[in-house]
Amino acid sequence: MEKFMAVNSRSHQILLHANDLTASIDISVLQERLTNMINLAAEHKCLKRGVKEVVKSIRRGNKGLCVIAGNISPIDVITHVPILCEEANIPYIYVPSKEDLANAGATKRPTCCVLVLTKPTKGEIAKEEQEKLKGDYDQVASDIAEIANSMF
Repeated sequence: MEKFMAVNSRSHQILLHANDLTASIDISVLQERLTNMINLAAEHKCLKRGVKEVVKSIRRGNKGLCVIAGNISPIDVITHVPILCEEANIPYIYVPSKEDLANAGATKRPTCCVLVLTKPTKGEIAKEEQEKLKGDYDQVASDIAEIANSMF
């Protein structure tokens, strides 16, 4: 948790220079849940990283939660991802930085977006672990829906 707090303070500095996508979004309530869910998904191979892998997974019909970094340059790299998510009824949310997203996903390389799946595309995970991941997913997805409804 201390590591995430250090990253969190850096996020606010990065957010000052980020594009307009994350300027009006306050995800402080969701940060801990979102980070824990992405960590759990990465441990159980239920995480798709990068634009190409996320788009391919969405087009194949996999469902999950899409988390998109807001400090991507050029922005055209990710502009089509929210449209695909809306067409597939997949909830999505922007986070301030790609570095934070990479740290949450247990990788050193900055990541534009990730798709958190509720079950792995290959193999199986323990039933209790899948239930925990599904519970975390449902909680975060309902929080995102609540934020989206309050904005419009």
